[in-house]
Amino acid sequence: MTPEEVGQRMVALLAPVEVTPSVSGGQAHARATVDVPPVNWPDALRAARDDAELACDYFDWLSAVDELAEGFDVVAHLWSTTRRHGLLLRTRVPRESPAVASVVGVYPGAAWHERETHEMFGIDFPGHGGLAPLLLPPEFEGHPLRKEFVLASRVAKPWPGAKEPGESEAGGGRRPIRPPGVPAPGEWGTTPTPAGAGGVGEGPRGGTPARPARERPARPAPGARPPRTARPAPTTDGPAPPGPAAAGPAARPSPEGPAASERSGDDGGTP
Repeated sequence: MTPEEVGQRMVALLAPVEVTPSVSGGQAHARATVDVPPVNWPDALRAARDDAELACDYFDWLSAVDELAEGFDVVAHLWSTTRRHGLLLRTRVPRESPAVASVVGVYPGAAWHERETHEMFGIDFPGHGGLAPLLLPPEFEGHPLRKEFVLASRVAKPWPGAKEPGESEAGGGRRPIRPPGVPAPGEWGTTPTPAGAGGVGEGPRGGTPARPARERPARPAPGARPPRTARPAPTTDGPAPPGPAAAGPAARPSPEGPAASERSGDDGGTP
């Protein structure tokens, strides 16, 4: 079945419930995507599993997407091992009270995914019965995959990615780089932004003052050279060191070699 046929089949199975079919991705990665109301979430997954034409017998994964003021999208991906097609089911829950019924009774493999989604997004899954912390320590506060969650470690110390090759510690001539997960200063809380964490001193609340940038000497214009420094003239105080001419004539070796010198010494130095 094509993604369009899979989507239309889900519309027929869930009638008269109003659902919205579409296709996400493209080419070999195209998937039928069907948006269903939260109250029909378990029924939609059960229909996809039990229908002979869809036969989505394999639960792939479940997660969520933070849509800010519009709420959270809970997304589940199913796969048919016999028909070789996939299906994305999606429902949206409000941000004030994010909750949707658990589908562990339909797909037992969803237990781990619902625990992770509950921990990372704060979405409740009534009927699960075991939404204990899975990846974070029990004392951890907040839901780190929500878009308003600020990673404290990136605010408490400068982010290494703020310095690019050739860029000075004070910011250089490039625009300041804000680390991922840290909003602009002035958009959240009253905590001042540390130096180097995302634009030093920007925003109404400012930040820790940074060290002033070093002043570099101006470079000469292309083709222009600085004037050469004149060398000091040599002084005439005292005798000049002897040069090659003052050293005297060099002793010339005897043309007859060392033997002639020895002979001259034997006969008293007379030729």
